[in-house]
Amino acid sequence: MWLRVLELVASPARRRSGVLADLLSCRHPGNRREGAWRLSPQVSGYESVEMARYVELRRHTDADRDVLTQEGVRAATEIGARLDGGYDLLVSTGAQRATQTLACFLAALGERVPGGVVVEAGLRSEREERWRETYEKAGSGALEAMRAADPEFVEADSAALGAALGRVLDALPDGGRALVVGHSPTNEAAISGLTGEIVGPTSKGAGVLLVAADQGFRVESLD
Repeated sequence: MWLRVLELVASPARRRSGVLADLLSCRHPGNRREGAWRLSPQVSGYESVEMARYVELRRHTDADRDVLTQEGVRAATEIGARLDGGYDLLVSTGAQRATQTLACFLAALGERVPGGVVVEAGLRSEREERWRETYEKAGSGALEAMRAADPEFVEADSAALGAALGRVLDALPDGGRALVVGHSPTNEAAISGLTGEIVGPTSKGAGVLLVAADQGFRVESLD
């Protein structure tokens, strides 16, 4: 099977510069984790290979105010042990609960991350109380319902959050992957502000995978 895949990638009709080398060196997003190879969605289709950038955007786990609870720590370490890895960069919003969740992910993952851990404060809204008020007004954490309740605020803050998410993408090399830990509904708002796509409310520890390629954006759910 692998010989067939490599032949297809290396053939003149399907070849992209550097992709074969990336596959062999495990730097392609279809990377190796604990000795098991997995193909990226781009390679497994056999139709084309694109050098995309990937942002795994997750919500922090259970917290009491700004500190993870014991359940939050337990859940974060369990999730971290299941992550695919291969990250170039880890990003927190700067909130302690987000940074602590990210630390638990990294402790369980047990990998070196070349870009280390950075803070993108723009992924944490400066108007968190307004989001709470909008949630109460909408009676729902769904972004569409909140936008209907306060359209001007939600549109403006989504645009600012989306710009911050775009800066994370800009920091990645072609084929690079970042793991970001943030909040709900501002994670969903950032996706909407950058891509125009609406995703449902994110449960604690869960998230979405944002793929940025030449053809545009794609958003996939993560457990």
